[in-house]
Amino acid sequence: MYRIGIDLGGTKIEGICLDENLKVIQRKRIPTNQQNGYSSVVKSIVSLIADVAKDIDKYTVGICTPGAISKKTGLIKNSNTQCLIGMPLKEDLEKSLGKNITLENDANCFAMAEAKMGVGIDHGVVFGVIMGTGVGGGIIFDGKIYRGRTNIAGEWGHHTLHQNGNRCYCGKLGCVETYISGPALEKRWFELTNKNETLPTIIQNSTHKNYQEWKKEFLDNFGTSLANVIDILDPDAVVLGGGVSNVDFLYTEGRQSVYDKMFSDLMDTPILKNKLGDSAGVFGAALLE
Repeated sequence: MYRIGIDLGGTKIEGICLDENLKVIQRKRIPTNQQNGYSSVVKSIVSLIADVAKDIDKYTVGICTPGAISKKTGLIKNSNTQCLIGMPLKEDLEKSLGKNITLENDANCFAMAEAKMGVGIDHGVVFGVIMGTGVGGGIIFDGKIYRGRTNIAGEWGHHTLHQNGNRCYCGKLGCVETYISGPALEKRWFELTNKNETLPTIIQNSTHKNYQEWKKEFLDNFGTSLANVIDILDPDAVVLGGGVSNVDFLYTEGRQSVYDKMFSDLMDTPILKNKLGDSAGVFGAALLE
């Protein structure tokens, strides 16, 4: 039995086919083109599956998608790829493919991949963190995804960090995502400096007069947010993913900021950089059962 994984992102869709030894035998990326609407995205996924399933009869299909399936409606919810919200993505794909599929939140797929194939191997409870365009998380208990009663387990990006703070697309104020996602960090830099710069460029501007203020805010927000999660979950390891995970000081000063705010007399929770990079989602999708 072969495994096909699809990673549906905001800008690209990646497909992969693994053999029984988890060896890659086909791989392809295409643009998402979400501006063309929901039906175009569905057609693109179906076409990509056909491409990576060349000459293969028996295979499973796992889909990694932003957002989650509502247990109440069966429709996509909480997605920052907003053309998916309120749509029956799983049902439409199964109709088009003529077979059952497994559809999972992108943060859960990331966490699964890192727990089984990445830096989280040999850790019983892994909290996988996505810090990119948005902020999300996935929880793995002994190799299995913990989704929670309503499929929102791990969604630390929409915990309230600051009462009456920044407005979030979800309708709330002060969400973690509005402070430590990539766009939020770039927006704050613009507020301080009047410069539109990308996060990697900002990190290189350490001599700028506003850099230390920006960095201190980032570290405080990161530390408080993640310490709250660790206090509740107490995982064996935290794995950081997404573009913001490439900020090196998160693994030194950032880790210390977390430890400073934890409620524990033992500060040794590993905070690790991911191993699989932006391939984690597609590998995690292929590992779904």
